[in-house]
Amino acid sequence: MHYEGMVIRPPSEADSILLQVTVGCSHNKCTFCGTYKSERFKIKPDETIMADIAYAAKHFKRQDRVFICDGDALIVPQKRLIKYFREIEKQLPWVKRVGLYANAKGISMKTPEELQELRDHGLGIVYLGLESGDDQTLKAVNKGAGSKKMIEMGRKIKDAGIKLSVTVLLGLAGREHSRVHAEETGRVLSAMDPDYVGALSLMLIPGTPLHQDYEAGRFELPGSAEMLAELRTMLAATDLSGGLFHANHASNYLPIRAKLPEEKDKTLRMIDDALEGKVALRPEFLRAL
Repeated sequence: MHYEGMVIRPPSEADSILLQVTVGCSHNKCTFCGTYKSERFKIKPDETIMADIAYAAKHFKRQDRVFICDGDALIVPQKRLIKYFREIEKQLPWVKRVGLYANAKGISMKTPEELQELRDHGLGIVYLGLESGDDQTLKAVNKGAGSKKMIEMGRKIKDAGIKLSVTVLLGLAGREHSRVHAEETGRVLSAMDPDYVGALSLMLIPGTPLHQDYEAGRFELPGSAEMLAELRTMLAATDLSGGLFHANHASNYLPIRAKLPEEKDKTLRMIDDALEGKVALRPEFLRAL
């Protein structure tokens, strides 16, 4: 397989075939993210992508999922993207699902019919980084889209019959704005109604603008108890018709997995117990990105 730069994938795609179609992220301006700072965004040549699919057909017969990297594959023109999906169908007929990362810009460039076409050729899940539902926070971290746009794009994926997994970042608004960030994120998640929510805890990356703000005293990172209180507020404000709310990433102080709506109250009680010191938190040295 031909990989360039840093290739990342969601935790749930750990056993998937990683097919790198783009290098980097077309937006690449979020102040908290250092993943693609050294990469110039590009779409890889067709011959390289096709060669990787052929390699996967020979060597990855046990994996039944494909994850398309990098940051926002939906920005690839539809004709080219459909060509890759058809080649996956042809050479990897055992693959049951294709997933990819997307941002608001990439989703907006696809018509509902184009998304449905991708679904019909195997696209089963889209991972969208919301980070926050609070417009002030989204603007501060240079996310590139406000909460209204995020809701519209999330619903667009759902309406196309594709599963939606949304990522949010605890601590992203700092200490002073924490509660508003949590409440507004719950509001936006409720409006999107995703199939999965993944809550991560902010870990500052040296060299990023947000880390520079932290060192200069312009950003206060919430502590473990404050992150946990933020998680509680966010979960309390989130109403899903039927989905999973995860906070079991290695960055989190308290791993949770709640099926909503039925396990919401039980999970809130568990967070309360942790806030009261009745449940041990993950120690700092065990946290990781």
